[in-house]
Amino acid sequence: MPKKRSGGGLSSTQQAAKFLGVSVLAGAVMAGIALPAAGALGLAAKGSVQGFDDIPDNLKSPSLSQRTTILDSKGGQIATVYSRDRTVVGLKDISPYMQKAIVAIEDSRYYQHGAIDLKGILRAVNQNAQNGGVAQGASTLTQQLVKNYFVEEAGDDPTKVAQATQQTIGRKIRELKYAIQLEEKLGKKKILENYLNITFFGEQAYGVEAASQRYFSKPAKKLNLQESALLAGIVQSPSRYDPVNDEEEAIKRRNTVLQRMAEVHDISQEQADAAKETKLGLHVSQPKNGCITAIKGAGFFCKYVEKVFLSDPVFGKTKEDRAKVWNQGGLTIRTTLDPQSQASIQASLKDHVYKSDKVAAAATLVEPGTGKILGMGQSKPFGYGKNETEYNYSVNYDMGGSNFGFPTGSTFKPFVAAAALEQGRPATQEYSSPNSMPYPSPVQTCGSKPWTNQRNEKVPNESESEKGPYQLKEAMAKSVNTYFVQMISDIGLCPVMNQIGKLGVVQGNGDKLPQVPSIALGAKGISPLTMATAYAAFASRGMYCTPVAIESISQQIGGREKSLDVPKSTCSRAMSETTADTVNSLLSGVIDSGTGQQAGLTDRANAGKTGTTDERRNAWFVGYTPNLSGAVWVGSATQQVKMSGIQIGGVWHDKVYGGQVPGPIWRDLMTGALTGKDAPSFNLVNIPDPDRNKDKGQDDDNRGRGRHGGNGNGNGNTTDGSTISGQSDGGVVFPTPSFSLPDGFIQGNTNSGNGGDGGQR
Repeated sequence: MPKKRSGGGLSSTQQAAKFLGVSVLAGAVMAGIALPAAGALGLAAKGSVQGFDDIPDNLKSPSLSQRTTILDSKGGQIATVYSRDRTVVGLKDISPYMQKAIVAIEDSRYYQHGAIDLKGILRAVNQNAQNGGVAQGASTLTQQLVKNYFVEEAGDDPTKVAQATQQTIGRKIRELKYAIQLEEKLGKKKILENYLNITFFGEQAYGVEAASQRYFSKPAKKLNLQESALLAGIVQSPSRYDPVNDEEEAIKRRNTVLQRMAEVHDISQEQADAAKETKLGLHVSQPKNGCITAIKGAGFFCKYVEKVFLSDPVFGKTKEDRAKVWNQGGLTIRTTLDPQSQASIQASLKDHVYKSDKVAAAATLVEPGTGKILGMGQSKPFGYGKNETEYNYSVNYDMGGSNFGFPTGSTFKPFVAAAALEQGRPATQEYSSPNSMPYPSPVQTCGSKPWTNQRNEKVPNESESEKGPYQLKEAMAKSVNTYFVQMISDIGLCPVMNQIGKLGVVQGNGDKLPQVPSIALGAKGISPLTMATAYAAFASRGMYCTPVAIESISQQIGGREKSLDVPKSTCSRAMSETTADTVNSLLSGVIDSGTGQQAGLTDRANAGKTGTTDERRNAWFVGYTPNLSGAVWVGSATQQVKMSGIQIGGVWHDKVYGGQVPGPIWRDLMTGALTGKDAPSFNLVNIPDPDRNKDKGQDDDNRGRGRHGGNGNGNGNTTDGSTISGQSDGGVVFPTPSFSLPDGFIQGNTNSGNGGDGGQR
């Protein structure tokens, strides 16, 4: 039994147990040193902790969470994201001064002792016994590394972090046993390397490389003596010795480290004294974490990439599995984003729509034949301040969209035409197309029950002079509502539903569109990405490719790099080449002589369609060349702004049409994106004009809508895309149509979404 002090006090060994805890005794026992009364002091007191020998020998070094780098298709950095800002480096990439400084101040006998430092224990015992408290600890670097392992595994869970750091006998015993295990398994150099990579240095920096970049804007291998001493000193208390917020305390601590390095003969006293006289020499780099730091307005695309990663099963079977890999980080993600296309999108949006405008604009570019998303941007920047938004207007709700897409107006009509052509209707198909008419009834659906016009709802064209008969070419150029409603009545709704299904066209909430004739008028919300991808199928002669944003991913784990599988675009035939060629011919006419003349490109083959919804709450232009497809939407995310008598981008508009505001945006962004690129041609087909229409008035000027295309959606529209007064679709109040919609048009629509935001989304 240990001897008691006079007066009944505890022996120095028992003082050690009191002030340092049972972990010290357990370590001494494992080192082969017999210290009596261990059992009496509670190594497994009352069964409250496991016996030392019962602790599993299964400590595994955790894969350290690191920063993830997101690159564009050319290898340029878009942004870095991380749970913890850390870049793991090898010992060879860490300054020798840094290695010596951390050892000198944290564990100066590191290379002389094993996992447990007996002399350090005895020194701490003596010091603590004299002070009557825990004035000095005795944890080695190896023990500290084990503790950091536990903290790292806890992640950002406060409960788990508390458990990993709590001062209990059980935890200290486990820490000791695992420290011995690490010494045997890794060796001194690897333990030091791991310690320098895992340790927290304050200012959101984990590991010495991130700390060196944060405080000095340089790699860890270039740290000099005084810089190394400063970083080594921070470790003991990152908040107390933070050089950014308390320079005086940081200098004192740095100088303590320098003196200790001299005392253990890592440097001379002269070197230490000279270094003590230097200033801190900080060159602080601000943390750059997350998509908000993305360059070239690519924050929304960056966030879309994150959403893809967290939702696609290729990255893990469950949501939790995928989140674990994402938070683990260490990923290098090369995306499909083309820097030229992205820069062109941002430049065009900036020129045509101000971020302070009442409305916003969003644009997306997709490559036909591959599904690659080449650009994605909007007029209101990614952020959380005034005239900024975190919502991505280009994508569906589950991928970060603000609503469930936006009503598309007459940009939906080419899908109806494609379905009719696939059903064998000729490109010269003619319908009476009166100025106004009841919705045809009954109309066959995909089910056994046809749609019927129970309330005798009517659909008008844009103006009284707009009346047929019309053939498809002229009806598409003028965007004649009654023509396309009659076309749906002729072929039935099911061919249209099948066609848009092959083109990936769904509502912004992922639901299928309703089976009603007025589907042709584009009143349901669809995202710009969905529209650009669908139109890309026309450009690629009928081949639809699902959109993709990621080309490749590699991950650094434990000093090794591995490749991850990524989602692939799936391409399938959505229509015959003849149908696609015919639609391309029709939509080339929209740009040549129809509502989209202000959008046309002059140096290459191009085609497209305008769209404007009722009360001008949404305006669209969706168009393409054989090698690039793009969709542009302009409106308010809340659907509360009527674009009449409005200033957009410093230009006053009496009435906004798809060809008038989105059209020029599309023209400019496509021009920039395609500069220097090939200019292939469409395989156009000849669609003759009927003789009776040769002298028919065709300019839109007579309608008081501005040059050609004031019709915007052409027409209307909604007239071309109407919505229902007072109806709420996901928190968005739809406008009052200028004509009635058929009964059941919004059947099954129970969406919920984001409410009004004053146009700031």
